Amino acid sequence: MKEVESRRSIRRYQKREVSEEIILEILEAARLAPSGSNTQPWQFIIIRSEKQKERITAVDHNQRWMLSAPVFIVCVGDIRCRIKDSDGMELDETSPLPELKLVIRDMAIAAEHILLKAEQLGLGSCWTGWYEQKEMREVLGIPTDKYVVGVITIGYADENPKARPRKALSELIRYERW
Repeated sequence: MKEVESRRSIRRYQKREVSEEIILEILEAARLAPSGSNTQPWQFIIIRSEKQKERITAVDHNQRWMLSAPVFIVCVGDIRCRIKDSDGMELDETSPLPELKLVIRDMAIAAEHILLKAEQLGLGSCWTGWYEQKEMREVLGIPTDKYVVGVITIGYADENPKARPRKALSELIRYERW
């Protein structure tokens, strides 16, 4: 697939808005992602305001390059798809719940759909995740029983990075057993 081969992590964006229609088209691709038992644990927060992008960037290890992106999409996993009574539950990086691991797996698929759809539409993107759950939740008003899987920057690329080295396929494949 062309988009798989051409997609790069973009860290410099043009000063050009991305329409709501395009953002919704990107999120439609995420909505259609597969999930275990069709649980669809995803929720998305669209961020456009400079103030909120500034706050998110500050807790995302102050990665200042993020601020050049006109849109952030925050990908939030909802454990209620697997644990109905999650009131009072606090999820973070040390939570041992197997259900949380399943939610993160499914959210990662949806997030990759976002990256590939953005690429198909001629947009650049970058998935970030260098933050603590507690800090990100405070900035976004997210309940403690939700898990922020990633913040994806979206916009028109103002750079064209070369492909990064990849391992040979022969280094990655095993047959029948390890």
